[in-house]
Formats: sequence, C-alpha cells, structure tokens
Amino acid sequence: MAITLTDAAVGKIKEYLAGHEDLALRIYVSAGGCSGYSYGMALDQSSEEDHEFDHNGVRVLVDPKSLPFLEGIAIDYVESFMGGGFSIENPNAVSSCGCGSSFRVEGDGGSPAGCAH
Repeated sequence: MAITLTDAAVGKIKEYLAGHEDLALRIYVSAGGCSGYSYGMALDQSSEEDHEFDHNGVRVLVDPKSLPFLEGIAIDYVESFMGGGFSIENPNAVSSCGCGSSFRVEGDGGSPAGCAH
C-alpha cells in the first residue's frame, strides 16, 4: 500500500495530533459528492479491520472498503491567500469535480450528487 504524505502534510497532522497520542489519521472514501465518491479525513482510534501504515511518525488508518480507492494517493497540505487545506492526488481517479473533494474511478462511478460546500 502506497500512501504518500508530503512534509507539509506530516507537519500539519502532527500539530493536530499533539497531545492525542492514542489517535491516528484516518483516510476514507464514501459514496457521494458531485463525482461519485468523496474523500474524508479524521483523527480516530484504530479498529481491528483497519490497515495501518506509518509515514514519518504519523499513523495512517484505512478501512478495507476504502483501501482500493486510495492505493497510490499523495496527500499535501497547501497554504494559500484564501487559507490552507489538504489536497489529495489520486492516480485511480479518472475525473474529479471542480471543488476537488470528490472523484470518479474507472468502471465504478458511484452516484453523483451536488457539492456540499
């Protein structure tokens, strides 16, 4: 399993995890969004079925259903004039929405819906 976190992403995640050593970064995919699937990230505790990875001291959790959609992703944290946020580059996505928070994969597009911003 290859999930890459940039140094900027690792730094920001470590800020969020400070004082919460029992938690890890959970990355998941859920049905919905304007392209079919949406990304999600949360601080969470691991469960038995999770796949767990370590990236430069950040524990990353992925549930079995999300794992195929997230193979090879790269997560960055970007600061801009309008604020900062995480961005995900996904080699499995054949298209994504204009807001960048949902995507479609070849052969399994999900059910597109409106952007929830």
